[in-house]
Amino acid sequence: MKRASLHTLGCRLNQAETSVLESQLRKEGYELVAFGQPTDLLVVNTCSVTKEAERTCRYVVRKTLKHSPEAFVAVTGCYAQTGWQELRSMAGVDLIVGNQFKWDLPAMLPATEHLRKAPKPEVVHSKTIDRDDFILPDYGTPHSTRASVKIQDGCNVMCSFCLIPFARGHERSRVLEDAIREATLLAAAGYREIVLTGVNIGRYQQDGRDLLALIDALERIDGLERIRISSIEPTTIDDGLIERMAASSKLCPYLHVPLQSGDDTILSAMNRPYRVKDFAKLIERVVRAVPSLGLGTDVMVGFPGESEGAFLNTVRLAETLPFSYLHVFPFSPRPGTAALRMNGSVAPGLVRDRATRLAALDRAKRMWFAERHIGSTLPILFEAGETDGFASGTAPNFLRVAVAASDYLTSTTRSVRISAASERWAVGQVLPARHESKAPQTLSLVSIS
Repeated sequence: MKRASLHTLGCRLNQAETSVLESQLRKEGYELVAFGQPTDLLVVNTCSVTKEAERTCRYVVRKTLKHSPEAFVAVTGCYAQTGWQELRSMAGVDLIVGNQFKWDLPAMLPATEHLRKAPKPEVVHSKTIDRDDFILPDYGTPHSTRASVKIQDGCNVMCSFCLIPFARGHERSRVLEDAIREATLLAAAGYREIVLTGVNIGRYQQDGRDLLALIDALERIDGLERIRISSIEPTTIDDGLIERMAASSKLCPYLHVPLQSGDDTILSAMNRPYRVKDFAKLIERVVRAVPSLGLGTDVMVGFPGESEGAFLNTVRLAETLPFSYLHVFPFSPRPGTAALRMNGSVAPGLVRDRATRLAALDRAKRMWFAERHIGSTLPILFEAGETDGFASGTAPNFLRVAVAASDYLTSTTRSVRISAASERWAVGQVLPARHESKAPQTLSLVSIS
C-alpha cells in the first residue's frame, strides 16, 4: 500500500482543508503516516501570509526527501497559488496545485503502484478562482477533540499587507446544508465541539442565510455541545451575534478579533475598515453582553511608517482592553501588496524589540485571564494525551485548564474547580458529576473615549 504524509502550514482553515485531502487519499488507497516518517507521497498545504511560511515549506520538503528521497512531492495551498513560479524551481517538488484545483489533487497523482518523481514539476494553476457557493468533496477526520468545519473562503477586503484575496479569491460561502451534514456526522462520531473556520466568516451568506442562521441550524444538532467561532473581523460582529452568544448554551463565549494596530494612522495605511474608537466600542458592547468572554486578537508590529508613538498607542490599547491573549507577529512584505511599495520601513532590530515587548504583555494577559478564574468551576472539554503529567482541555471561553493526568478524561466534559494559575494554563481538580458551577468574576473594561 502506498504511504502518504501530509503537512499543514498556517491557519486553522488550512488544517480543515488538509483533513479533507487526507480523507480523499484514504479512499484512493493510501496509508496515512505521520509527518517525519518514511513515505511515498508528501502533500504540503502551504501558507503565504509571511516569508517564514514560505521558508518552512522549503524546509518541510528537504526534511522529507532526506529520509524518503524518492517521495513524490505535491504542494498546494496559498503559496502554490501566489508563489508557483518560485516553487517551480524548488528542488524535489513534482506537482504544484493552485487553490482553484486543490480538491482535484488526489486525481492528479500518478495512477501507479510506485510513484515516480518527475524530471520537472507539473503546474496546475489558474489566476482566477470560482466565486460560487461551494460544497466540499469529502469530510475529513479531525485529529483533535475540536473539529474544524470550513464554512467560508476568500475575502473582498484589500488590506494593504495581505495576500489572501490573491491566494483565495473573492469571498464565497459553503452551502449551508453541506456544512450541517458534516457537523452532524462529526457529532455522531463523538466530536463535542466544532470550530467554524474561513477567511472572513462573519461575511457568511448562502442563499439568503447568514452566519446566525447557520448557527441556528448547528444548535439543533444532537450531541453537539459547543460551537466556537474562529477569527472574525470586527466589522462583521453585529448585535444579533452578540445577543446569541450571550443567550446560547452552545455558542461559546469566545471571540478572536484581529486588531492589527492601535493607531489610526497605521490602520488607515493598512486599509483596515475601522478605527481605534470603533474597535474599543465594539469590545465594550460584547463584554457588557457576555461578561465571561474569552477575547483574543492579532497585533502586527513594524508596519511601514510605525513610529514609536504609533507603537505605544498599540501597547496602551492592548493593555486597556480585556484581551486574554495576543498573537504578535512582525510585518512581512509580500509581493503584490500595496504595503510593499510604502515608505517608512522599520529597522529589523526595532521590530524584534517591539515584538518582544508585546510578547511580555501577552504573557501578562494570559496570567490575568487564568487568575481571574481561581475559585470558579468551569466545564472543561478534555483533549487526548498528557503534558508533563497533566491532562488539559478548554473551557467554553477558551481558557486552557490542566488537571492531574487521567486516561478516562479524553473527549469528556467535566466540571473543574480552578485553584491556581500560570501563563500556560489554569490548574484545577475534577469534581464529581452534577457539581454546581460557580461563575467566574466578570471582565472589567476601561472605556476609550
